[in-house]
Amino acid sequence: MQSCRIDHITITAPTLEAGGGLVFECLGLRPQPGGEHPRMGTHNQLLRLGESIFLEVIAVNPDAPRPMRPRWFELDALSATSRPRLACWVARTGDIHAALNASPAPLGVAETMSRGALEWLISIPPEGHLPFGGAAPALIQWHTHAHPALGLEDKGCRLAALELLHPQAPALRAVLDGLQVAEPGVELSVHEAASPGLVAHIDTPGGLRRIGEAAPRLRR
Repeated sequence: MQSCRIDHITITAPTLEAGGGLVFECLGLRPQPGGEHPRMGTHNQLLRLGESIFLEVIAVNPDAPRPMRPRWFELDALSATSRPRLACWVARTGDIHAALNASPAPLGVAETMSRGALEWLISIPPEGHLPFGGAAPALIQWHTHAHPALGLEDKGCRLAALELLHPQAPALRAVLDGLQVAEPGVELSVHEAASPGLVAHIDTPGGLRRIGEAAPRLRR
């Protein structure tokens, strides 16, 4: 199996406006409009973080019918007063079925998804929950000739590092090892913490910024 690459990081929010506001507060830039996900009743905004990495803000689309299944990324658990947060990340693979089999922990089932002209396979647990509280990746296999990030406006942002925090850090490391996750130029680290969390460090035109919150690390 080929190694998996970091594809995108995802902010969940009760509305796109709220999620875009968090991005502006943390990075000083606003994401651009994305599109709609008909199967999930969601829509998104996007910010390019490299040639094959981007940041996504995703929220329930109030104009779309409710799907007959749980939405992805635990969006059904959000209320109008929920805070936007960096909730999870997605790793890219050339063979999603092989990658799912290689993971020592279940990450979901590969499902067909689309947004406009884009189509892909993505791993989604049947209940819509986030594996390892979002610290373990969802897996994606794009059905495109070029990565979608190349079609986004380049605002000069690059993902520099991604910290993954979880109470069961060794089990999380085992998942990443099984998936052979590696991303040139991005420091990917796992730390033991009181609760799951993610912190992304992003180079911006205004300097190095961070987005995401995490519980205190556990020291032994």
